[in-house]
Parts: sequence; C-alpha cells; structure tokens
Amino acid sequence: MASRTQTQTLRRQPVDPSRTYDYLYDPVHHVASERDHARATFKAHTSSDRVKRVPNYKTMFSELRHHPRFQMRLEVTDPVPKFISRHWRGYADQQRESMLRYKTFNYDPAVVIPDKTFGNAEVTGRNRYKYAKRPMIPFLQQVPPEVLLATARQDPLSTQEQPHVERPPTPPTKTIETQTDYRDSEAQTDPYTPEYVVQPGTAPELLTLATLSYGRGLPAGLAEVEMIERARAKRAWEATLPPLNDMSQLDKRRKMMDEMERKEWALREQEIEKLQEARLEVLKNLLKQREENHQDLNVKRLDKLWSKKQKVKESRIRKIRNEHIKTIRKLTQKRRNVEGKLERRKIINDFTEPGSQTYAPLTRIGVFLDRGSEQYVVKSRHLATYQGLLELEASLPDFVTAPRIKAPKPKTVTKAGFIKRKYRQERELIELHEALKEAKNKGVEEQKPLRFLQKIEKPVPRPPTPSVDIPSEAEEERELATIFLQQVIRGRAIQNMMFEGKEKRIELINELRSTHALQEAEQIEKKQEMTTTLALQRQRRLHEHKESLVDESLANVEGSSVGHMLDFLSKELVRLQEERRIHAFSMLAERERRIREAEESGRRQVEERRRREQDEIFKQVIKVHQNSVDTYLENIIMGSIDSTADIQARREVQELAVKINDVAYEVEDKRTQLESQEIVADLVHCFLLPEVQKNTMREKVKNGQRKYLLAAHKEIHKTGEGLIDMNARTDVNATTDSKDTSGSSSTTDKPSTS
Repeated sequence: MASRTQTQTLRRQPVDPSRTYDYLYDPVHHVASERDHARATFKAHTSSDRVKRVPNYKTMFSELRHHPRFQMRLEVTDPVPKFISRHWRGYADQQRESMLRYKTFNYDPAVVIPDKTFGNAEVTGRNRYKYAKRPMIPFLQQVPPEVLLATARQDPLSTQEQPHVERPPTPPTKTIETQTDYRDSEAQTDPYTPEYVVQPGTAPELLTLATLSYGRGLPAGLAEVEMIERARAKRAWEATLPPLNDMSQLDKRRKMMDEMERKEWALREQEIEKLQEARLEVLKNLLKQREENHQDLNVKRLDKLWSKKQKVKESRIRKIRNEHIKTIRKLTQKRRNVEGKLERRKIINDFTEPGSQTYAPLTRIGVFLDRGSEQYVVKSRHLATYQGLLELEASLPDFVTAPRIKAPKPKTVTKAGFIKRKYRQERELIELHEALKEAKNKGVEEQKPLRFLQKIEKPVPRPPTPSVDIPSEAEEERELATIFLQQVIRGRAIQNMMFEGKEKRIELINELRSTHALQEAEQIEKKQEMTTTLALQRQRRLHEHKESLVDESLANVEGSSVGHMLDFLSKELVRLQEERRIHAFSMLAERERRIREAEESGRRQVEERRRREQDEIFKQVIKVHQNSVDTYLENIIMGSIDSTADIQARREVQELAVKINDVAYEVEDKRTQLESQEIVADLVHCFLLPEVQKNTMREKVKNGQRKYLLAAHKEIHKTGEGLIDMNARTDVNATTDSKDTSGSSSTTDKPSTS
C-alpha cells in the first residue's frame, strides 16, 4: 500500500519588536523625549488588543448589514496597576544634562552635578547569561554557531591511527575595512606642527610667525609677505636706535621714534583707506545687486501684468467671437424657418443619416468624440509590420478567428420571479402538444392481468331492514320520468357545449385528424398482416379517445385563458380603484397643505408685524432712556464744569490777592513819606480829579440840553391841547348823530312789524 504524504504550512504570528507596555515596565527600554513617551502611551491605549467584540443580543443572529451582530468597543479597564508610575523616567537625566550644560557654559563652580547612579547589574546572579560570550576560536574562518557538526563514526578510543590535520598558518596582518560616520572634509585637521626647542641666546626669525596658523595667514599671501618685510625693517630699525643710557643722543632717539610713529600712522591710514575702499566696493556691489533685483522684480511684475491683460483681452475677444458665431447661427436658423412652424423630430432620419447629431454630434454642444484618443494609440511591432501581424494571427486561439455566436435566450421570468403571460401560454400549448403526442403514440392500453388478486370474503348478511309502504306504479313512473328528463337535459346541454367547442376548434381537429390519418396509413402499410376488422375497431376506439382528449384539452385551455383574463381584469380594477383612491388622498393632502400654508403665512405676517412693533417700541424706549441719560450726564458735567471753574477762579483770585497784598505790604514797608505823598497825589490825580471832571461835564451837557427840551415840551404841549379839543368836539357830534339814527330806525321798524 503506497504511503501518502501531506504537507502542512504553519503560519507564524507576526512578532512585534517591542511589547505594548515596555515603556513602563522594561528598565532597559528608553524613550527619547516626553513627546515619544506620550506617543507610546497613546499607542498603548489605542492598540488593537484593547478592541473587543461586544455582541448585540437583540440582533445576535442577524445577517443584515444595518443590524450588525456585534460592535467593536475599546476596553475601558486599564491592565496596568495603579501603583505603576505613568510619568516619563527621563526627567532626572534631563535635569542633570541641563545642570551640566549650565556649568560648562557659565563656569559656575557652585553648581553641584549629582552623580549618575546605576542599578545592580547582578553579573553573578540572574543576569549572568547576558555577560557570557563564546570563546574566540583561533581560526581565520570561524564556524557559525547555528551549524551542527556531524559526529565522527569511528571510535575515538580505538588504536587506529588517525590522520593529522594541520591548520593553515595565521597571517601576521589582516586587512579590515571600516566605514565612518563622518566625511573626509569633516574629519580633516590642521597640518602637523612638530615640537621645537630654542637654543639659549638665539632668537630665530621663524618664531615671529607663531601667531599665524593654517587658514589664518598660512599659506602666506601678499599681505603676509608685506607684514613679514615690515617686521624685518622694524627689527633693523630697532637695531640702529641709539641706546637709552646715552644721554647725549636722547633727542636723536626721540626724533627717530617720532618719525617711525608717523610712518606707522601713515601705513595704518593707508590700510584703513584700503579697507574703506574695499567696503565701499562691496557696498556698491550690494547696491548694484539690489538695483538689479528691483529691476528684475519690476520687469517680472510688468510681464505678469501684461500677460494678465493679454489673457483678459484674449478672453474678451474669444467671448465676442463666440457671441458673433452664436448670433450668426441663430440668424441662419431663423431664416430657415421664416414662418415659425414647429417641426417634429424625425428620429428615423437621425438614425439613417450618418451625418446627423446621433452619429456625429457637434463639438459646440459639448461632445468631443476624439478627446484623449492619443492615449489609446497602440504602437507595437505586431501591428506595424506584416511579419508581426502573421505572428499575432498564429498566436491567437481558434475561437478568435472562427467565432461561435450563440443567440441570447429571451428572458421569460420577471424580476419578481413570475413567468410572463406570453411565455406561460406558449408553455401551456407545448404541454398540450406533448400530451396529444403521447396520447397519439400510446394507443389503447391492453388490460393487464391482476397481479394482486385476492379473494374477498362476503360479509355476514345483515338483518332485514324495516320496510315502508310501496308507492304506486304511477308515482314510480312519474319520478323515473322526471329523473330521466333531468338526465336528458343535462346530457343535451353537455352535448351542445361539446358541439360548440368542436365547431370553434374544427380546424385544429381536422389537422389532428389528417396527421393521424397519415400516421395510420403508414401503420397500415407496415402492418398489412393484421386483419382489417381489428384495424377498424382500433381506429374507431382511437378516434373516440382522441376526440375526448381534444375536447378535454380545449376545455382546459379555454378555462385557463378565461380564468387568467378574469384574474387580470379583476387585478386591473383593484389597481385602478387604489390609484383613484390614492389620487383622492393626494388631492386632499395637497388641499390641507395649502390651507395650512395659508394659515401659517397669516400667522407669520402677524408675528412679523408684532415683532416690528415691539422692535419700534423698544427702540423708542431705548432712545428716551438714552436721551434722559444724555441730559442727566450733560447737566452733571455742566454743573461740575461751572463748580470747578468757580472754585478755580476763586482760588486764582485769592492767590492773586495774596500776591498783591504781599507786594503792597512789601512796598508799604519800604516806602518813605515822599513816596506816600506821591502815591496819594497820583491817586487823587488818577481817580478823584477825573471823576470830578466827568461830573462837571455831565452837568454842563445837561444844562445845555435843558433849554432845547423846554422848547420842545412847549411846542408839544400847544399842539397837544389843540388836538385834544378837536377830539372832544368830534366825539360829542358823533354821539348826537347816533342817537338820531337810532330813533329813526325804531320808527321805521314799527309799521313793518305791524
């Protein structure tokens, strides 16, 4: 028996590089900053391990999308105990680093940096395995620890001589490649400067260049060479100076030093001028560059404005051209139909003409048939060359070159799962045809012998039943006649129905008879050995049986068609009634909606009017309050201004009076009798004499005007008395005339009344 092997693939679960709560538990796990600690906390809180499936008991066995069986929830309970600290463990190290940085940069010896403590490593305890390492094998090619060496098959205790294997000699040097984290430019240092020793009593010139270093004067340039030459000249000049202990040459030494100082100052001025010229040149270059940048910006701005204006101009011109084309098209379209007759769309012409809108729509309507067609262009050797076409045709399967087309089957079932009426009738006719064919080919069934024939024992005879009076023969004959008549009428009615059905389906019957006659003729030709009597009997029986089957099938077809028609009509009637009912409901709902909208609009108008009135009342009240507050504040401010002005004026007057009094008292204390007499004379001259002169002048003016006043009074008095006398006389005459007129009027009125 052959053995069967089965291979099973085991999938390992993905291993995370770190556990969820390592940032809290693991002492070796370090986080870079507090932000990373917060990020690890958030990641632990929102990890997939805390997401649980919670079943929904109401829809536990549901398969529907909007009624899920379970919900995904985040577990509320925290798996970390409360005594575990959640804070970042790097605060102490961060504080120590800040103190170390402060002490390094500020040189503050008072700052004490705490020592960095490390926990017990437990080298000889539980952490001993961390400090163990494999021994170094003195071979050039080491064997990896994952390889298991095969054991020797020979007995190590046997006396057989084993071959001695010599290991290759270890080379004295090894070439090991290293890779640094720095570039060559970053790792480059200054050139090497060897140590030197100066002999006593000598001063080499090279030591004067100790201030120069690589990158700061070395390698030497023109300026450094000039500096070296000046230093040499200065040393030579110092050698020519007279000594200080020679008192006779002090003036010469002073003159030489002054001259050297003037030369150095001149040299310094030249250097300063060079620096200023260099700075001026740099400033000119910067100004020139700034001007060029400004010029470039201005040019770019102008170009941008010009391009913007050009785009606006082109868009306007395009718009005008489009409008022109539209108007021209509209005018031509109007000229085609001057009379304004409406024409129907000729759908047949649209689909028969290849140049119509159906096959070739215009681009101005918004249809672009060849838009993006270049991306579908295929450039291949199989399509560009004849040999490629032959290869492509040879590589294609047979069903591509010789396609097999299958006509689609019509859908006989609706969306609801019911068979359509047309196909249902066709199916019924096919079933009828199959039944007729089976009945035609079946013939008359021969009687088969009884297989399960059993003898039925007769039951015990029952006792005789009580008898009644036997009716007379006339009554029996009458009852039999009525029963016979009913049977005859029923049979006649059935015969009439069958005859009518036969007349309606006479063509089908004749066709069936003709087909049957042909088949019978063939059977007669094949079975000439049979007797004519049996053939006639069988033919008669078959005719009778077929006629009965045809009548039954036609009756079934008529009944099913009439039933389907009545069912359809009843359903249509119900649908029409429901449609009218729904229409009536919709009309009532529309009427109700309009009534409610009218009521709502009326209420809304009333509410808006009331709101406007309330707003106006509120505005007026606020205006009155504001005016009253303004007047109240204005009165308070004016009163406070008046009171403060009065107080300030009084204070100023009092201060001025105090000053004047002080001045007057001071003058009073210092003046003499002559000055007091002068003051009195001045007061008399300035105040008393002008007042006396003023009064005298007033008296003179008054005396001079009095004579004119008297003359005027006299004239007025004379004219006034004459006028008074004339007015008195006119008044007396007027009273007498009025009395006369009143008497005459009374006399004239009497006869009129009588």
